[in-house]
Amino acid sequence: MNTPQQLAEVLTSLRVGNQSFLITFYEQNRDLFARWARRQHQLPAPEAHELLRTVLVEFYDQVSDGRLTKLPPDLRAYVYGMADEQVRAARTTAVLPKAEAGRRQRLLGLFRQLGLDSQKMLMYFYFRGYNFEKMAGKMGFANANVARMQKSICLRKLYELRLRTETAAS
Repeated sequence: MNTPQQLAEVLTSLRVGNQSFLITFYEQNRDLFARWARRQHQLPAPEAHELLRTVLVEFYDQVSDGRLTKLPPDLRAYVYGMADEQVRAARTTAVLPKAEAGRRQRLLGLFRQLGLDSQKMLMYFYFRGYNFEKMAGKMGFANANVARMQKSICLRKLYELRLRTETAAS
């Protein structure tokens, strides 16, 4: 699955509800993923299989609701990254006080509702510590000022999502 045509076909079939690609992906990568999860996170095979299923459902949700507009060229690496993020988030929140853990989980849920480009932008700035020039290069922007404005827009979207969910909960 290398050509853009094939990637576009997969994305289209996922958007209309055809999950056969994900089922095939799961069947072909289940054992390899279990070995990776055991090596990276000391997860036994049944937990690794459940994690892979959870991540594939999350991936499907991203495609179906439009957060993911193009299929990553290396889907396996993308899925493994999602799994790694989930395991690390679970471990991080496990040692926090309940209120803080809940707040972080809600924020992570809101973060996942952002588009892929917005997620990348905020990850580059806040978690990897990239400056605006490096972000502009990574994201394909004309200069650091464009990156700065785009980061601001992404942060504003996250803030507005948070306000909407708090207002809806009240």
